[in-house]
Amino acid sequence: MIRLARRSAPAEGAATPVADLAAETAAAEAVLKRLQLTITRKLDGLLQGDYLGLLPGPGSEAGESREYRPGDDVRRMDWPVTARTTVPHVRQTIADRELETWLCVDLSASLDFGTARCEKRDLAIAAASAVGHLTVRGGNRVGAVVTNGETLTRLAARPGRNNALGLLRRVMLTPRAPAGGTDAHAGYLAEAIDALNRPPRRRGQAVVISDFLTDDIVRAEGGDAEPAWERPLRKLAVRHDVLAIEIVDPRELELPAVGVLTVVDPESGAVHEVSTDAKVRNAYARAAASQRAAIGGALRRAGAGHLRLSTDSDWLLDIVRFVAAQRRGRSRGTTR
Repeated sequence: MIRLARRSAPAEGAATPVADLAAETAAAEAVLKRLQLTITRKLDGLLQGDYLGLLPGPGSEAGESREYRPGDDVRRMDWPVTARTTVPHVRQTIADRELETWLCVDLSASLDFGTARCEKRDLAIAAASAVGHLTVRGGNRVGAVVTNGETLTRLAARPGRNNALGLLRRVMLTPRAPAGGTDAHAGYLAEAIDALNRPPRRRGQAVVISDFLTDDIVRAEGGDAEPAWERPLRKLAVRHDVLAIEIVDPRELELPAVGVLTVVDPESGAVHEVSTDAKVRNAYARAAASQRAAIGGALRRAGAGHLRLSTDSDWLLDIVRFVAAQRRGRSRGTTR
């Protein structure tokens, strides 16, 4: 994975900001071209089909009926055929000819971190590139909502590979939020996901790419606490096929045994010194596992597909395995 360098103020006598921006744009172009080549070479050959979306929609046009199988959506029951044959049947649907995909890409300060092959930000951009290249064909459109924790940018959905490359270029050049700046706007992820619900669109695909590490907690109707982004994600899943791509780094799951470790919270800028003895490492691992389980539970409750990508693994292989599992599930009549 190739990383983009953090943009900084030019020193005296150095290139102008315009020249710096041109150089960064050229670097982004090179990265996107390599990503496109890697994705099309490695994924196109493995994921063959007319529609290569990671969560291909079932469509809205009515098709033939077939017998009900465990796991089928009961909302697609064909009651006239069921009454006539006395055997439960479901109505199959024909896939829409065009698919509109919207990306919600979180590039907040917590993703400016990585201890393995790349930063989480790099992996999020790679995931967005994979979704874009695998869905933008046959007139399909790709749009995006991008947040860096401070600002929210909406990029219109347009068809064609050149438009998709332009969109990914703008995603890649999203400026990084200053350390500690995101904490003042804790609900940024919920706001970005909710932006996909406005204005209402026809049924399509929505992909949310984030580490889902936010402190904004709300109380649900039953009094239980839930992350603020769960409710807009649940609302999004009512109308669209939703895929949540969770970005993680191995150091977020366990601490190394290195004595006293200085850690910085990128969202708030707070600095702490932690003694990494066995007791602290075990407690940290348990808390991290509990946190990730809570995130996974919230995604399942919202009705979203869940794909986890880690900075220390082969993300292309992880995507292939996920798509293969989804297709096997659909062939057995399940959707998740």
